[in-house]
Amino acid sequence: MAIERPIERQGTTQRYSDICVHGNTIYLAETPQTLDSNVATQTREVLAGVEKLLEQVGSDKTRLLMVTIYLRDIDDLIAVNAVWDRWVPRGTAPVRVCVEGRLAHPDFLIEVAVVAAR
Repeated sequence: MAIERPIERQGTTQRYSDICVHGNTIYLAETPQTLDSNVATQTREVLAGVEKLLEQVGSDKTRLLMVTIYLRDIDDLIAVNAVWDRWVPRGTAPVRVCVEGRLAHPDFLIEVAVVAAR
């Protein structure tokens, strides 16, 4: 019989959790805080938030498995990649996808969903 592993949740509200951990797999999403800034600034904020959340559960950005980047405008990809490439340690790039979409807040230029290992 399989042993059930509990799901650890942090920052839980009625609608979402900031982070969920099941076994050694971490799930999180991050949005920008400075809504009147450009995409490079929002990207730096989002990636710093990802890093902080990973640290809270005993992981770091070298343990990323899959990242989905949502952009309001796909033309912002060059600016996002410039920030991303400086942020991800060489040799640790996760599987990544980037898509354009209508985001939850009209001032969000980027949102990021992450799956990482503990």
